[in-house]
Amino acid sequence: MPRRKAGLLARLAWLLRWGLRLALIALIADLFYLMLTWPDWKALATGSVPKSSFMLQYERARAEDRRLPPLRWRPVPLAQIAKPMIRAVILAEDARFYEHSGFDLIAFKEAMSYNLEERRLALGASTISQQTVKNLFLSPARNPVRKWHELVLTWGMESNLRKRRILELYLNIAEFGTGIYGVQAAAEAYYGVSAAGLSVIQAAELAATLPSPTRHNPATRTEFFTRRTQKILHRLYRFPGEAAEAIARELAPRAHEATAETPDASPEADAL
Repeated sequence: MPRRKAGLLARLAWLLRWGLRLALIALIADLFYLMLTWPDWKALATGSVPKSSFMLQYERARAEDRRLPPLRWRPVPLAQIAKPMIRAVILAEDARFYEHSGFDLIAFKEAMSYNLEERRLALGASTISQQTVKNLFLSPARNPVRKWHELVLTWGMESNLRKRRILELYLNIAEFGTGIYGVQAAAEAYYGVSAAGLSVIQAAELAATLPSPTRHNPATRTEFFTRRTQKILHRLYRFPGEAAEAIARELAPRAHEATAETPDASPEADAL
């Protein structure tokens, strides 16, 4: 019996050693792959916004299924996007955007606690930087390798690009509906206006679209979409930042509604 036990332990030790060796080889190979595909951050830091990986995948899907609408995308500088739109996205997606270095550990802890209580993956904690990296370079696939690449590339992006540029990239590549990418295309598709001409309510609606753009958007106007829009409007009223003038002008009549909720966003996110 002791001999059999010793043999079993020896086999387990052998498997562990080889498992670690294979994991190390895989890690080295993956790091080599990342080196070969490492983005040119200097080029990305300025100039035009490139098409994202998600857009290229959409175009390939449309080539096979012509029932899909044509890609709608027209990138614009951050200066040509209405301040309430910028503010709404920050408050809705990443309230501590200017406080972290790409990873919001506070939001991650809160999301995990909520998911454990709900016993399901109800909330995520991806920052705007992480979402930008995923949309720009990766795929929608949910697997450990893709997540690992997202983390490494997010570190690279935050180390090389200014926050303002990251925000500009995100607002120009985020999906807002089937075939609709970027704030300019979304403003034209849903409201017939430019990104600069978006009202506060329109900005809140577009920000409410981001979690599930093909299901919950200004065209479908689902119950989830309506609730999320109202929540974002409450946050905008309480923490307007540099969009204060437009928000005060448009939301003043709704002031009594805005006091109904205390958002989980922090006022420190005021600097745009």
